[in-house]
Amino acid sequence: MYASPGQRRFIRDSMATPLLEVEQEADLARAWRDRRDERAMQQLVSAHIRLVVAAAYKFKRYGLMLEDLIQEGNIALLLAADRYDPDRGVRFSTYASWWIRANMQDFVLRNWSIVRGGTTTAQKRLFFGLQRLRMKIAESTDQMLTSEAVDDIAEELALPAKLVADMDARMSGGDKSLDAPVTEDGATELHELVPDPSPGPEDVAIMFRDSATRSRWLKEALRTLPDRERRIISERRLSDRAVTLEDLGKEFGITKERTRQLEVRALARLRAALADRTDRPSDLLLES
Repeated sequence: MYASPGQRRFIRDSMATPLLEVEQEADLARAWRDRRDERAMQQLVSAHIRLVVAAAYKFKRYGLMLEDLIQEGNIALLLAADRYDPDRGVRFSTYASWWIRANMQDFVLRNWSIVRGGTTTAQKRLFFGLQRLRMKIAESTDQMLTSEAVDDIAEELALPAKLVADMDARMSGGDKSLDAPVTEDGATELHELVPDPSPGPEDVAIMFRDSATRSRWLKEALRTLPDRERRIISERRLSDRAVTLEDLGKEFGITKERTRQLEVRALARLRAALADRTDRPSDLLLES
């Protein structure tokens, strides 16, 4: 990946910055932590920018600008310096490397594709390990994996084969514009071939018809109930309002437990009345 003269100079200077001794590193970290000494923090960070550069070169294969990767790494380095505790006995380079790698990984996932990917831990692990595993099994990185290769990777990572195949398809295909032509004459564009998941006119008509039929069934079944039980079912199962058993009990002058018993009995009667018309009477009664 091409680096501008300014980038080359920055990289050269970062690599030429001398490393810190253990005691010197701890003194600088304490000066920043205890006294907010900005010169100490700057010296601590400058001595470890080489970590940022090294990590940026590792992530450049994902097609992002080296300058952007270095910038993200520098932000992570500052965060690490602000949170580092020298009294824990861990070298700053070890602590900062984790922050740099995590920040760059997140940057790659956010910018590698228009569609966000790698949202779960398994997907992130697969995303960043797929190219390495391709090389291990001698697969070309420009072509999609064979089914055998997918199975091998899935077994090694203990992940579902479908997850591996889907990630491989995304990484091999890249982003495409929906306005891109798919025929030689350009008369057909990609968006014309994308299926519409919404229901068509016939499906909508069927749904309205089924909904009206189910509503009629329910009304007929409700008419078989005594007035009090019909009122309980209407308020508890067919209303958007959250009416409690206690409120209905007060309305009828009975206990909460008695109201619950009436509800259970009414539901049983309704299920019996609807059993001849639908296999799932509970769907009509908002039952879980």
